[in-house]
Amino acid sequence: MQYSETSNTIPVFAADVGGSFIRLAFSPESGELVPLDKVTTPVDDWSAFVQALKTLLNKHGGDNQAPLALSIAGLIDPADGRAFSANIPCINGHVLDQELEQHLGRRVVAVNDADSLALAEAGEGAGAGHRVVFCAVLGTGVGGGLVNEGRLIRGAGGITGEWGHGPILNTMLELEGEANPLYIPRFSCGCGQKGCVDTIGGARGIERLHRYLHNEESDSRTIVTGWEQGAEKPKRTIEVYLHLMADPLAAVINITGASIVPVGGGLTSAEKLIQALDRAVRARILRRIEQPVVVPGRFRSEGGLIGAAISARQLS
Repeated sequence: MQYSETSNTIPVFAADVGGSFIRLAFSPESGELVPLDKVTTPVDDWSAFVQALKTLLNKHGGDNQAPLALSIAGLIDPADGRAFSANIPCINGHVLDQELEQHLGRRVVAVNDADSLALAEAGEGAGAGHRVVFCAVLGTGVGGGLVNEGRLIRGAGGITGEWGHGPILNTMLELEGEANPLYIPRFSCGCGQKGCVDTIGGARGIERLHRYLHNEESDSRTIVTGWEQGAEKPKRTIEVYLHLMADPLAAVINITGASIVPVGGGLTSAEKLIQALDRAVRARILRRIEQPVVVPGRFRSEGGLIGAAISARQLS
């Protein structure tokens, strides 16, 4: 896979670490990414987690002492480097870069997966050429990352761009053609709060919203497809979804000044949904423009690896 970037050109190993798999790739120089291998992530055993990385690098790296960049499904506190991940609990409390450097004998850089995707999209994806890029991740849940002039913004606790959390969802919607407001409860979130965007914004959230509105089970793909075909119940679910999502995303754009919002994650494939979200968002932001702001991201599967490699080069 070819891409390009403006960072320095040292060779880098990149690993996309999720709750299910670790995917390893090698970037021999700026502009090239070579996928190498994939293994199951040992989520509950730190020693096994370290050994999995070591085995991958020994198998594909040999004596190559290129740094390892991790795009990881978790938070990395920039103040002390400690990691937290709900899906990979064995890394919780570990200072990944320092501890893994000791075990692996090479430099290690760890970046949140949404931040990695934001770097990739800002550098060579849908956000290329834009000064401020906010990447919105709509997958199983909701995440995000913020890049300014090609550099990742990393705030306190490593949570910059995490628009998926915080009790900000509207609870009373005034829908066109309906006399009475529609009440939407603040659903409980895995972060411990209620009313987070994460509770309705991703694939599981669409399903939760549909269940609440219609008292029936349906998977997100079926709901989105039904909406595209004009089916009554899915149409209402997505109408409510767009109202709920457009408000906080418009606020993010107004606050950050982002001129483009590439969307990553599984819902990126639903391009009509992203287009509808864009129209709803542009109707709410202060900057009135005709061209799309919320757009499908370029990198559907390799963005975490590309962004991790960019991060490693920027920090070297």
